[in-house]
Formats: sequence, structure tokens, C-alpha cells
Amino acid sequence: MAKVTETPNCFIGEGSVFEGKFSVAGSIHINGKFQGEIKTDDHLFIGPQGRVKTDIVAKRVTVAGVLIGNIIAQEEVVLQASGMVLGNIKTPKLTVEPGVVTCGELEITGEKGDNIQAAILEAFGPDTETELKAFAKPKRKTNSTSEA
Repeated sequence: MAKVTETPNCFIGEGSVFEGKFSVAGSIHINGKFQGEIKTDDHLFIGPQGRVKTDIVAKRVTVAGVLIGNIIAQEEVVLQASGMVLGNIKTPKLTVEPGVVTCGELEITGEKGDNIQAAILEAFGPDTETELKAFAKPKRKTNSTSEA
């Protein structure tokens, strides 16, 4: 299992519960429960006892606990063996250890940036346009009534 060697700027320890908006300058380690909004410009680490419900935008994200929410990482996402994610992941680099449980869409951008389909089309040639359309995300319909 990969170890986190950096010293976090903030730590939510096991047995702690935090709900609300939280902004951290630097890295954060969560080994308790967190629900709400979180912002960090560095590394967000969810420890093995961490239970987090939020969308994450960070430079790097490591999940060894449970996350319900989407991840957008500028550099990398590491899913450790004990990690569980219910949500979409977008990152240039992904490491997944055996034992991980995840459900959601995955987009690994590598060094190609946000327009992956254009990069594939350019690399393969114009005869792939039909195939790429099959992977286009459908637009969601909105209803005037919603069920909880």
C-alpha cells in the first residue's frame, strides 16, 4: 500500500465529524467523517477510516477510505486497496491498487488536456468520427418534478 509521507496542513481525525464549507491552504488528511464543500490547492488524502461525501477538486487525491462524490484532480488520483468511490473521476494519471471498489465514469486525460476525443481523432484519423459519436455524453433531460 502506498504511504503518504507529507505532513498535512489540516487533519480531521478518526472519530471527528465535520459538516459545512472547508477551505484549506495546502494538504488535508481526513480520517473522520466529512460532508459539505471542500477546497484545497494541494493534496486531499482520505484515510482508511475516512468517510467523505463531497465533490473534490484538488491537485492530487488519494482515497483509502470511502468517498461519495466526484473527483477532479489536476495531477493524479491514487485509489488504495481499501478505497471505495461512488462518483466520477477525471485526472491525467490514475493508480488503482487491487481491492479497490468504484462505480462511476472515468476520464484519464494524460497529457492531452480536456479534449480527449479530438486527440484520439487526430491520432487515428478522420474515419473514427462515427465511433467517437457513440462515446459522446448524452444531454440530460430535466423534469419539472423530481423525486427524492
